[in-house]
Formats: sequence, C-alpha cells, structure tokens
Amino acid sequence: MASSARDLSADFIVLDPQQGAAPVTRTDSLYEELDARFDGFRDHWLMAVHAFDADWPTWEIHPAGDEVVALLSGSATLVLDTNDGEESVALTQPGSYVIVPRGVWHTARVGHSARMLFLTPGEGTENRPR
Repeated sequence: MASSARDLSADFIVLDPQQGAAPVTRTDSLYEELDARFDGFRDHWLMAVHAFDADWPTWEIHPAGDEVVALLSGSATLVLDTNDGEESVALTQPGSYVIVPRGVWHTARVGHSARMLFLTPGEGTENRPR
C-alpha cells in the first residue's frame, strides 16, 4: 500500500480501539462528524495540531483518559484546576509536554503564539466558559 505525506495542520488523526489510524480532514462541523462517524468517540483517540495566538476561551475536561499536550513552537502555560487549586505548567521549549490527568479541567494561557500537538481521549469531552 502506497502512502503519501499529509499535513497535521489540515487533518486530524483518529486512533481506533483496534490501533488503526484514520486521517480526517478538518471541517467546520468536524467534531459533530467525529461523534457520528466514530460511535460518540467511544474508545477512540484524536491526534491534532492546533495553533493559538490568544488564551483559550474555555476550560475543557476529558473523562475517558489522560490527555498529552506537547509544544511544537512558541510558548504556552497549561492551567490545571486540581483538587489543590490551580496548577500552572509552562511549556517554553519545543518538545516540552504535559500529561493532563483524566477528569481534570484545564485551559491554556498563550504568550504571543503557540503551536501544540494533542493526543486526546475524545469520548465525553466537555467545555465550560473561562
């Protein structure tokens, strides 16, 4: 089977329970399409790259598992809302990362800009205003 290079800025990659990987092109209704196409994202993971030039407007939580957030460029501070209060983790060097524990609300403060790679357990993800 021939493969060709793809762009994580244009695609997400869905990892299924059988360890398969499927590229999914980004669209305006992507998240609704993912839920419909991949059974509510039950036991699936999402790999994605996002670029930010401002703080995240929301908090998010992933009840199905830990999320890995890795910095590709720029700088950002992940803020985790833990039982002991807010914990800040500065990502300042490309390749630095944080593992956000399952069930922990989190958001990000972004300096001037940041490009980050996410490996996310998608099932049950929630958001709330910041």
